[in-house]
Amino acid sequence: MILPQTAEYALRAMACLAALPPGEGMRALDLSVQASVPAAYLSKILRRLVIAGLLVSKKGHHGGFALARPPRRIHFAEILAAADAGPHVGRCAFGWAQCDPEAPCPLHPAWSKLRASFGEWAQTSTLADIDLANFDQSLPGRRAEAG
Repeated sequence: MILPQTAEYALRAMACLAALPPGEGMRALDLSVQASVPAAYLSKILRRLVIAGLLVSKKGHHGGFALARPPRRIHFAEILAAADAGPHVGRCAFGWAQCDPEAPCPLHPAWSKLRASFGEWAQTSTLADIDLANFDQSLPGRRAEAG
């Protein structure tokens, strides 16, 4: 399942912040570079994540954004919900106005399995599950150096 760009950007930003030492934050501009997300777009995403209670923001010289909770307590489903980008339960993959087990579209059985698997992954995976060992290699410019 391909996630909307906003969801991917939100996950990237949150992963970058989760890789920081506990309680440490990062300025939006630095986060934009590290997560490879356009600054203006990231600003809107960060605002959503703050409103959702997933991030805290501090103004001023030592300001920036930091996780509001430990990484193990922030599930991917929460990040996707804040980005308004989770699997929509009532949405039909075939585009029908009404689709359910009693009146299924041609894709309903397969789509239902995918949606259930995706939902389980998002509900059970947390920021603590990111691969910190390979995190530096995923940063902009690092892939070319690693090869």
